[in-house]
Amino acid sequence: MIKFLIDAQLPKKLAIFLEKSGYDTLHTLDLPNQNFTKDSQINRISIEEKRVVVSKDLVDRV
Repeated sequence: MIKFLIDAQLPKKLAIFLEKSGYDTLHTLDLPNQNFTKDSQINRISIEEKRVVVSKDLVDRV
C-alpha cells in the first residue's frame, strides 16, 4: 500500500480524503513542528517510513 506525506501548502482535507480512501496518510500538521517542519525532516521521514511526499514545491533540475 502506498503511504503519503502531504506537505504544508496542500490542505489537510486532502490527507483526510486519502485516509478515508484507505491510504496511510500524514499531513505536516500531524508532525511535532506542524507546518514549520523543515524540508530535510520531511525528507528523512519519507525515507524512513517509505512515504511519497505530495507537495506544490517545484524543484529546478539541471
